[in-house]
Amino acid sequence: MSAPAAGRAPVLVLAVGNPSRGDDAIGPELAARLEAAALPGVEVISEFQLQVENALDLVGRERVIFVDAGTGTPAPYELRRVTAAADFLHTSHAISPESVLATYERLHGAPAPEAWVLCVRGESFELGAPLSGAVVGRVEAAWRALLSAVGAPPGTQNTQP
Repeated sequence: MSAPAAGRAPVLVLAVGNPSRGDDAIGPELAARLEAAALPGVEVISEFQLQVENALDLVGRERVIFVDAGTGTPAPYELRRVTAAADFLHTSHAISPESVLATYERLHGAPAPEAWVLCVRGESFELGAPLSGAVVGRVEAAWRALLSAVGAPPGTQNTQP
């Protein structure tokens, strides 16, 4: 893998979710914690949904971690490696991490950076609801996994935004 582009952190965390929809706020919650930790070499971007334009955010990265909530995810979370795969959708309004990687590869004619998905099991996604009590422990477990995935030094604190 080539060196990161000038001014770009080698690790990108793309957190997805809507803070106004209950457990869909898991991605933004973890993003806020990571931003507060201010880890060197890590950039955090929080989005409501992934879009094709996010492929441009991958330029010069060594690793990208997509963070989201899911209903069919094994509790407390799943951390899995992903690779480029074209999803044939009728819209580009919201796409999968695999499609973001495929778009990057089509645009740049080069392999996408190493990529992972951290998906935390959510229970309630109602508009206006806070994070459900069921996910509190899952978010804590996912936080530790996220710190490890971004290469945080041992002993990094449980940062709150």
